[in-house]
Amino acid sequence: MSMHAAVVRSFDHPPRYEVYDSPEPAGAHEALVDVLAVGLHPRVRSGASGRHYTSTGTLPMIPGIDGVGRLPDGQRVYFATPDDAWGSMADQAVVDRRKSVPLPENVDVTKIAAAMNPAMSAWVALRRRVPLRPGQSVLVLGATGNAGGMAVQVAKHLGAARVVGAGRNPERLAELRTIGADEVVALADDQEVTAQRLAAAAAEVDIVIDYLWGQPAATAIMALLKARADRSRALDWIQIGALAGPTIELPSVALRSANLRLQGNGQGAVSAQAYLAELPSLIDELDAGAISVNARQVPLADVEATWTAAEIPGYRTVFIP
Repeated sequence: MSMHAAVVRSFDHPPRYEVYDSPEPAGAHEALVDVLAVGLHPRVRSGASGRHYTSTGTLPMIPGIDGVGRLPDGQRVYFATPDDAWGSMADQAVVDRRKSVPLPENVDVTKIAAAMNPAMSAWVALRRRVPLRPGQSVLVLGATGNAGGMAVQVAKHLGAARVVGAGRNPERLAELRTIGADEVVALADDQEVTAQRLAAAAAEVDIVIDYLWGQPAATAIMALLKARADRSRALDWIQIGALAGPTIELPSVALRSANLRLQGNGQGAVSAQAYLAELPSLIDELDAGAISVNARQVPLADVEATWTAAEIPGYRTVFIP
């Protein structure tokens, strides 16, 4: 049996739409689903380039880490793919039923495919890594991206009394106020300016959700710690993305002179079982419209051109096989 799929044959080239052998379920818990919608997430891009820390380097590969599909019995499910060689950007995919979640009958499959991965990062971070207590305050570093914008909404929805969104895109910064941000901070090329702005707006936050890392994170950590009225009060820093760079230079005094608690949120930091346990409640919130997402549908046949085209700020691309 064969199908159409987005296929990566070189980490230096975007996926091509090809005829490919259909996968076959191998275990008692596996099933073949007809794929209905697949999100193009940054995590998918890094995996398809071989740069993600979980990559095995296996080629050829079908990218895609999750999606919405229809089981043989007709039930629609949200699913995560079992490995990085047989992803979800195809007509069909093998799913582990234990890692799939039934979807409400009338759910918008495009919205679920677009939102689950980016929303899950903040949802799990604030429920599993550092459970948010009602009344606490949150800074989202990188709030003008898709995941960052949803993190603003998630934090507010889970009970944050104050949410500060920091990013570069001025139009997206303005929009953050309409989805839950109490204050926004424009990150500047001049790190001293950035430090002053962050210190003024977010010195007393309890939790930072960081999608940037790199120089912005290094600047923000020192700016917040130096400006805090009580440095012994905990500042929980949750590192999720590295859009600004994979490393930072952090003086040791930052850890000795303040109660800074650094941790990450991602594959390995949280168990698969913990992630799975959080999915039904997040699906319910997305389905109810409590967390909004902007998605655009693109035929999977256009994957190669779409992969290299500029993304539309504020929108998540969803491929429809």
